[in-house]
Amino acid sequence: MQNLDWPYLRFVAHRGAGLSAPENTLAAFQHGFDMGYRMFECDAKVSADGIVYLLHDATLDRTTNAQGMAHHYIWDEISQLDAGSWHSEWFAGAGIPTLEQVAQFCIERDCYLNIEIKPSPGFEARTGMLVAQKAMECWKGQPVLPLLTSFKRDALQSAQMSVPELPRGFLMHELSTDWHDAVQMLQCSTIACHYPIYSQSLIHECHNLGIRCMAYTVNDANKAIELLEMGVDTIITDNMSFVRELSSPV
Repeated sequence: MQNLDWPYLRFVAHRGAGLSAPENTLAAFQHGFDMGYRMFECDAKVSADGIVYLLHDATLDRTTNAQGMAHHYIWDEISQLDAGSWHSEWFAGAGIPTLEQVAQFCIERDCYLNIEIKPSPGFEARTGMLVAQKAMECWKGQPVLPLLTSFKRDALQSAQMSVPELPRGFLMHELSTDWHDAVQMLQCSTIACHYPIYSQSLIHECHNLGIRCMAYTVNDANKAIELLEMGVDTIITDNMSFVRELSSPV
C-alpha cells in the first residue's frame, strides 16, 4: 500500500530475507523477492578504502569466514569473503555485496530499500556521509529514493548535511526522552522503533507531527496485525510469509 507522502511499503524484509537466508547478501534479497517482498532493509558500512558495502556487525566474525574489526579491511579483502556458509551449506560462497550491487538489484526489480547506516565505532560521520553520497549516486533519477535510518545521530546528521534530499528516519530501541528534538533537528520523515515501544498515543502523536511510524522486528502475525490496526505504517520483519498472508497488495 502506498500514498503520496509515504511511498514505502507496508512490509519490509529485514536484512534481505530475515532468517531464511544469509543476511545482507544478494542471495537473501533474491529469496525475499521470491517470497513476494518488494521492499528490503539492509545494513551499510564503509571499508577502510571507502567502499560502501553491507554488513551488520562491527566485526566480521559472526557472518563471514574472517575475524576482526570490519573497518580494518579494504574492499578487495572483504569481497573475497564467504558470507553464506555460517547460515547453511546451501548458501556457501555467498559474498558480501556493495551498496551499488544492491541498488542495481532493487532498481531492476522496482523494489524499495531502507538502508540502515551502521557505522563502525568512531566512524559515524564518515559513514553517514559516504552512505548518503553513494545512495544518491545509485538512485539518481529514480522515482523513489531509499530511506536512510540509523541509531547514530551523528551518522544521520552527516547524511543530512551531505545529501539533504534523501529521506531519513531515527531508529530507537527505547523511546528517547528528546526524540522530538532529534527528529526535528535531523528533519526525519519517520521514526523506526522496536515494536513494543508503540502505543496508540505515540502513533497519534507522530502522525499529528507528520511523522510516519516503522516497527521492527515483528515476526508474529497477530502482533503485526495489531500494530497495523493501531496505525503503524511499516513493519520490518524476518517472517517471509507476511506479504502473502497479511496483505494484498503489499
